[in-house]
Amino acid sequence: MYKYEEICELIQLVGSTGVASVEIEHAGSRVRIEGAPSRVVAVEASPVHPSGTVPAAIPVPAAGSGAETGTALGEEEELHYLTSPIVGTFYRAPNPDADPYVRVGDFVEQGKTLCIVEAMKLMNEIECDVSGTIVKVLPENAQPVEYGEHLFAIRQG
Repeated sequence: MYKYEEICELIQLVGSTGVASVEIEHAGSRVRIEGAPSRVVAVEASPVHPSGTVPAAIPVPAAGSGAETGTALGEEEELHYLTSPIVGTFYRAPNPDADPYVRVGDFVEQGKTLCIVEAMKLMNEIECDVSGTIVKVLPENAQPVEYGEHLFAIRQG
């Protein structure tokens, strides 16, 4: 059996190294720690010129530049992002047959439940931390989410 301090140390180590996951089995007990997935940027391959040279590299926008979302930086500054407090599976509704807690365009008050993040078979209701209008729901329903990942874009007011 692992001690609490050992598990915390492993979590910190995995988080600081960028490793995707670690699974350790020792003396009949097993621990698996999932790290943050590495960010993969897909770039369309450039054709090779008949001379055998490859054209100049295609510039890839930096993360957070607004290029990925198609919004200007000025628009993003006005938005508040509700982030996931835990690693788990994102659900928009309390059960598969129910309507989502919120939709884009809905006005929400601080404290309203916006979604559920399931972690280790526990359903954690995630509440809004500001009042405002839902501008975008970022993850797809039943998609895995990481700690700190943006779940909702909210325009305060």
